[in-house]
Amino acid sequence: MRRAVLWARLGRVPYGEALELQRYLHRLRCCGEVGDLVLSLEHDPVITLGRSADPRHVLADPLALEAAGVEVVPVERGGDVTYHGPGQLVIYPVVDLRGWGRRLRWYVWALEEVMLRVADAYGITAARVPGRPGIWVGDEKLGAVGVYVRRWVTMHGLALNVDPVPDGFRWIVPCGIHGAGATSLARLLGRPIGVREVEERAMEAFGEVFGASVARVRPEEIGAVTAG
Repeated sequence: MRRAVLWARLGRVPYGEALELQRYLHRLRCCGEVGDLVLSLEHDPVITLGRSADPRHVLADPLALEAAGVEVVPVERGGDVTYHGPGQLVIYPVVDLRGWGRRLRWYVWALEEVMLRVADAYGITAARVPGRPGIWVGDEKLGAVGVYVRRWVTMHGLALNVDPVPDGFRWIVPCGIHGAGATSLARLLGRPIGVREVEERAMEAFGEVFGASVARVRPEEIGAVTAG
């Protein structure tokens, strides 16, 4: 039997608001008060620092970032420094991994697999690189993974570069890997592409990889959904 997952498209959301929503839903999921959920969205420009982040991997001057309206936010996810902004599809599953009988290594693999299948749907060959979470095209990162799991319930997730503007990756050392760059679906395809279009493919890929029955819900419904 395919596990039911509800998916809410939130649009463009400031990072702090999305983080508080994730934390709220995580608490509810841990208590069994909601079922498995996925949030998909875009962020205003923000740089986040994971638990192992080196602040020196933020290359831009703090005053320049402040003038550009770019926050720098420490978070509980694993990993180093990353950037989120408009034109990037961000997916935050809040799911109980015990429902799949799975563990963290499989979960990271599954998030990467979702992005690989989306890229493949556009004729783009991306790959995993040992020791470098996410998906890559050569030495350029197309999608990032950073997760947090407590009581087997997940937070944070993946970020797939669709058509990011501005290119905030110039402000950081992506994932702390010197010499690595970042690319996007639009750049690789040589044409503009919308986040909403890519989101639809990501929903399909998520259902396939996770063996889940994915149903879309309105954003205002997600806090009121009871566990099945």
